[in-house]
Amino acid sequence: MLLLHGGGQTRHSWGGTAAALAAEGFYAVSADLRGHGESDWDPSGDYGMAAFREDTEAWCAALHRPALVGASMGGIAGMWTEATRAEEGVPPASSALVLVDIAHKSEVAGVQRIIDFMTGNPEGFASIDEAADAVAAYMPHRPRPKNHDGLARNLRLGDDGRYRWHWDPAFMSGDRRPRTTAQTELFLEHARRLALPVLLVRGRMSDVVSEDTVREFLELVPHAKYVDVQDAHHMVAGDRNDAFTPPVVDFLRSL
Repeated sequence: MLLLHGGGQTRHSWGGTAAALAAEGFYAVSADLRGHGESDWDPSGDYGMAAFREDTEAWCAALHRPALVGASMGGIAGMWTEATRAEEGVPPASSALVLVDIAHKSEVAGVQRIIDFMTGNPEGFASIDEAADAVAAYMPHRPRPKNHDGLARNLRLGDDGRYRWHWDPAFMSGDRRPRTTAQTELFLEHARRLALPVLLVRGRMSDVVSEDTVREFLELVPHAKYVDVQDAHHMVAGDRNDAFTPPVVDFLRSL
């Protein structure tokens, strides 16, 4: 299995999920998307979907057509890859696609809230505690962790002694930013082209994917399966990993 994180996250966001999947007998690989975590920043600031497709195809080839589990931006990369390959008459790069709180359409307000958080502290943070305050304000529904080890892996310490998120600022501010499913017409066609097995997982409290969008997606992709995770917001696996993993395992075992 290939686990792709959301925009602004790193591979560590899948830590609990990867461990749970391994315990179920799956081989789970969690990767840092380009410009994130320990993957290089693109020298030309290229974070367009064609570039993400190249990366996704390379990982899928190395792992011999894994099931692809993508959260938010990771799911968009997976959907874009498989839809454009289908349009070109090329077989799927992955064996199955799990879209985690992302579909062909996103709620503008929910996407804007993510953008505001990601771009809200360009000057960085004086300490990890200060960064934790920002996360707590962004996700008030989550209990604040007792230690910040996980958060520290999502931060980088600059030469100026300040902590910043572990992703290339050009990912959000450059001219070659990734597309989002706020561009509905484009991704509507992409959804129609998905022929491989698909599972859509939505957080019931999500402000990014609405119930109406889910119904529309299931009409566009009639063979897709769907799971609604109670008490989870956009970051489904992080909010309710205990409820997220079992339906994903059931879906993959059914194939």
